[in-house]
Amino acid sequence: MKTIVSPSAAPAAHLPKCPTGIQGLDEITGGGLPRGRLTLVCGGAGCGKTLLAAEFLVRGAAQFGEPGVFMAFEETEAELQANVASLGFDLAGLVRRKKILIDHVYLERSEIQETGEYDLEGLFVRLNQAIDSLGARRVVLDTLEALFAGLPNEAILRAELRRLFRWLKEKGVTAVITAERGRDQLTRHGLEEYVSDCVILLDHRVHEQIATRHLRVVKYRGALHGTNEYPFLIGEEGLSVLPITSLGLNHMASSRRISTGIARLDAMLAGRGFFRGSSILLTGTPGTGKTSVAAYFAEAAARRGERALYFAFEESPSQISRNMRSIGLRLEPLVKRGLLRFHSARPTLCGLEMHLAMMFKEIAAFQPSVVIVDPLTSLLVAGTDSETKAMVTRLIDFLKDGQITSLFTSLTQGGQALQQSEITISSLMDSWLLLQDLEGNGERNRVLYVLKARGMAHSNQVREFLISNRGIDLVDAYIGPSGVLTGAARAAQTAREKAEALGIQQETIRRQRELERKRVALERQIATLRSGYEAEKQELRRSDDQAGMRKRVLTVERTELARLRQADARTAVNGRGASHPRRMR
Repeated sequence: MKTIVSPSAAPAAHLPKCPTGIQGLDEITGGGLPRGRLTLVCGGAGCGKTLLAAEFLVRGAAQFGEPGVFMAFEETEAELQANVASLGFDLAGLVRRKKILIDHVYLERSEIQETGEYDLEGLFVRLNQAIDSLGARRVVLDTLEALFAGLPNEAILRAELRRLFRWLKEKGVTAVITAERGRDQLTRHGLEEYVSDCVILLDHRVHEQIATRHLRVVKYRGALHGTNEYPFLIGEEGLSVLPITSLGLNHMASSRRISTGIARLDAMLAGRGFFRGSSILLTGTPGTGKTSVAAYFAEAAARRGERALYFAFEESPSQISRNMRSIGLRLEPLVKRGLLRFHSARPTLCGLEMHLAMMFKEIAAFQPSVVIVDPLTSLLVAGTDSETKAMVTRLIDFLKDGQITSLFTSLTQGGQALQQSEITISSLMDSWLLLQDLEGNGERNRVLYVLKARGMAHSNQVREFLISNRGIDLVDAYIGPSGVLTGAARAAQTAREKAEALGIQQETIRRQRELERKRVALERQIATLRSGYEAEKQELRRSDDQAGMRKRVLTVERTELARLRQADARTAVNGRGASHPRRMR
């Protein structure tokens, strides 16, 4: 019997990939650019097209052993080497070691004569010689506009473009070609994106005076890829692309627990603290102590020998360290030992995506176990509520994927609903702590609640939150008929309760003393009665003895008297006086 194999059962053929070595880009493209094919990188001025192409070439030669040819139509070799050096790449050294060949082709529009015989044969010969001399596997052409600037004839231009792309494919090299973005289309000519196998669009946009760079894979023939926009950075180590929207809910959940650094707070969380790798939200009005709790959390991580990364958007590291000294925390030694690192920046420094990109870069470089973002609500000035929530979602997913415990502080305004965070992100968090001010009796006092703690038993009681030069402490708040008493009211009520307890104790002691006095009096009375009883008993015994003695003496005297009277024995024995003779009948 013949077996029919369905198309879905056939093994999938994978398109060969050429890794770029650019952080994040290989993840988005599923392994790199299509090997032996053309990739078009297009975008406006200043978006990073040349730098991306140069890094593709440099990392290919340095990391993957694939020599490359860079054919530049705008920048000279010296200019290109200087520009790439800003990314930390030694392009000149790779050229000397014959790993990369740079060919600057100078084109002058006035010298180009358009004829029916115009073609790119000269370019092909020059490029072919460069590839063969180096054994190049990668080629970069930067940019197409400079190459075809002198060809106003659209038909010739399209024909030569197709011919160029076909020649590169036949050569078997992995090519990256840069092009400027058109007004209503991806490129100026509107043809390159159709004949390319992969198209990457770079964008450098400005929103509310904040600039951000984004990357999007518009097209990738024969392979799945990320289709969203991804922010990317151009830094000292090259480009860094964030494939943040590709993260899913497949991270592992740890059962290990870590301390908050505050003993009474750990006690409210079943005595063991938070789960490792969880996300924690700490909300509160201004001045309730959110930064202090975050600093204790970071200090506890350092005590365990773990690294903590602190993102501060309102205070400098020096200011935070100075303020924490007032509550007994010394953060400077932790910074010197490399266990604590601060990253401080104003929210208006860049857009949300750039902030997120910098966070990812810092986390990847420092490899912390704990990350603190203080405060999260400051980022609202860099984007809308929905954009901020999307950013936080991506950050949380990234941290959970790495089993990194995160603490986010969030500012709530006075009069706001108790269980509402400023950017409504509480549903994303595993645990939620609320710090709140209570006003009464002419003073303001802090209290702490545990609103949520997934997967663990936790206290549902209110604790008064005290900050002093000895640190942070949580004390039981007094719950009375009029509600929760804190501060001076709690102290006064505690004093009253102590006074009442002391009064009850003293009354108890007095009654015990009175009872003891009565017991002693009773025992004395019992002793007196017992003594009288014993005396009477002795007197009665003496009386009985005396009566017995008199009886015995009397008996002896009577016997002696009877003997003297010569009475018969019977009479003597009876001792009852003279006997009466028996009458005769």
